[in-house]
Amino acid sequence: MSEVPRKVIPIQSADAEDGDAAVQVVSLYQKQKKIYPRAVSGWFMGWRWALVWFTQLVFYGLPWLEWNGRQAVLFDLAARRFYIFGLVLYPQDFIYLTTLLVISALGLFFFTAVAGRLWCGYACPQTVYTEIFMWVEQKIEGDRVARMRLDKAPWTFEKIWRKTAKQAVWIAIGLWTGFTFVGYFTPIKTLAASALSFGFGPWEWFWVLFYGFATYGNAGYMREQVCKYMCPYARFQSAMFDKDTMIITYDEQRGEPRGSRSRKADPKQLGLGDCIDCTLCVQVCPTGIDIRNGLQYECIGCAACIDVCNGVMDKMGYARGLIRYSTQNGMANRWSRAQMFRRVLRPRVLIYGAILLAISIAFVVSIALRSPFKVDVIRDRGALARIVEDGYIENVYRLQVMNGTEAVQRYRVSVDGLPGLAVASDPQVEVGPAEARWLAVRVQLPPEAGYELQGRSSTIWFHIERLASDDEPARTVTEKSTFLVPR
Repeated sequence: MSEVPRKVIPIQSADAEDGDAAVQVVSLYQKQKKIYPRAVSGWFMGWRWALVWFTQLVFYGLPWLEWNGRQAVLFDLAARRFYIFGLVLYPQDFIYLTTLLVISALGLFFFTAVAGRLWCGYACPQTVYTEIFMWVEQKIEGDRVARMRLDKAPWTFEKIWRKTAKQAVWIAIGLWTGFTFVGYFTPIKTLAASALSFGFGPWEWFWVLFYGFATYGNAGYMREQVCKYMCPYARFQSAMFDKDTMIITYDEQRGEPRGSRSRKADPKQLGLGDCIDCTLCVQVCPTGIDIRNGLQYECIGCAACIDVCNGVMDKMGYARGLIRYSTQNGMANRWSRAQMFRRVLRPRVLIYGAILLAISIAFVVSIALRSPFKVDVIRDRGALARIVEDGYIENVYRLQVMNGTEAVQRYRVSVDGLPGLAVASDPQVEVGPAEARWLAVRVQLPPEAGYELQGRSSTIWFHIERLASDDEPARTVTEKSTFLVPR
């Protein structure tokens, strides 16, 4: 193991002789102190747990939902099909994923400009799973003081069973999370049957263990270090803040000078502010910062300090809001909440909101109007152009017809663009539910029309018509290609 880097600093002491110096060794790295967050309750904590329940019910529950006799949400990479309730998407629909990512990014910018790190504090997977793992830790090992005492205690039977029980629950949550994650790509019921006999394939084993280990390590041990050092959002969030962004702030004018006192004491007579310096705001912070030192990039906006401080203010008989959501302008100018809210609709927010709304509407309309089937036309390079019986000129094409519905569909192929051009092969094809089928299509041109086009290529159009059925109306897709005439 390599030694921790140290720097040797010579220090001249008062009683040292000329040329002599004392030596002090200073470590270049500061040891990471373990944070023991204190349990807290309050209005914002209620919202955090509501988001924990909502996100986890969605994540763990979606793979088990049935839709038309199959898994409601399934990303079947092997078959190149992506099922999202009634939608069947193909790799050619990748533009929808791109648009969804753009909407997510703009949504992050919008909500950050309005109220800071709402995503980080309430819905980020790191925050959600850290909250779950800390809840397990508190239930098994006790609250903050009990956990600190337990960690310092010698290894007795009680410490062993508590630590073992905590690790067992953490590992179970991690493995179940990894199993659920893989269940979005492999039918989860098939995966569950394989799990009972440990019959996973190599990739299933890899992703279950990898995602489970990532959940276990990030939420169980790394916790605030992910938010402080690994997450890039903490580094560029300040670019999306301005002086009218609602952030968690400490009212320094009201709270300072801080100091302890009895409940019956008058802080004005003692020359003190409302902050009693109980440090509970630091004890409940999952990243271990002191919000009284001002805005810091480590703050994830969870508002735990607001809840605990409001509880202290209630006990002391002071007004709530010593730590609260506010803006820099509002705090400096002592604005009321209504005055701060009126500054919400500022140019930055309006621009973010307008772009987000426009792209979201376009995304929904595009999904609603998307064609229920897709067609790709590819020329058969093995036979670009040839002369067949009676002098007809023939080109061969390969058509991929992708059925985007979950019912059997029949399609008819026709072609135009040149006089007398026609499909010489069977023009009809049947494609099964959510199936992609390749079809060889021979297109012929009469000799008299081809005589004038010798050595040239001409643009033609394929028309693929979905025949009407009891459930679906007729619909046509047109694809462009070229027709070659040999010399």
